[in-house]
Amino acid sequence: MSDTINPTTGGSDPGSSPAGKALQGHSGAGTAPETRGRTTISDSVVEKIAGMATREVPGIHSLGTGMARTLGAVKDMVPGRRPSVSRGVKVEVGERQTALDLEVVVEYGVAIVDVAGDVRTNVITAVERMTGLEVVEVNITVDDVHLPDEEDEEEGESRVQ
Repeated sequence: MSDTINPTTGGSDPGSSPAGKALQGHSGAGTAPETRGRTTISDSVVEKIAGMATREVPGIHSLGTGMARTLGAVKDMVPGRRPSVSRGVKVEVGERQTALDLEVVVEYGVAIVDVAGDVRTNVITAVERMTGLEVVEVNITVDDVHLPDEEDEEEGESRVQ
């Protein structure tokens, strides 16, 4: 996200902004504190925000494709390692906008269209509020349906002890 403040008009001048994902302003004693310096938002930050916002929606069981969930479950077993909140989330971050792709597993019995709408609303609200980026699209791929009698790969116990 990049934004350069034009001191003569007080507005944004997108043509004078450098490439990159940063909020940049002019420095000096006469300028507002919030415009002094540059703020850069990493893709991984947007991925984490979107991952957390997706997991908050009722009806979402997990994120990621089958292989990603399996590999993630193995990685999560390493002592001291935290589970990845960005698994199943891909983002493209531009100067002022971002687009997101989510791969989700929904709970059996939920209305997928309703859950997808709730996910979009929650993700867009969280990302825009926390980053200031405009979310132009949230594409959702429903990779699987979690059945009530299925074991979770992340929490499942081995049959052999």
